[in-house]
Amino acid sequence: MKPISEAHVAQPGLAVVEVAACDDQTAFAVQELLAGRWATAPADRTTRAPGEPGVRLRCYLDVRQSIRS
Repeated sequence: MKPISEAHVAQPGLAVVEVAACDDQTAFAVQELLAGRWATAPADRTTRAPGEPGVRLRCYLDVRQSIRS
């Protein structure tokens, strides 16, 4: 994965979430749960690191913008 950009965490309420999971389905399920609560820039794919178990997924959140009321 690329390094986290300063712009992604430049203000309070912005967050970068990295998910480690056993498979794509689990990683995307976690992302979907986050997106159901906050404004999210979702990932469209996971990555695999050689020699490491499972998959990784990174998404960007703005917790200032709650989807639920």
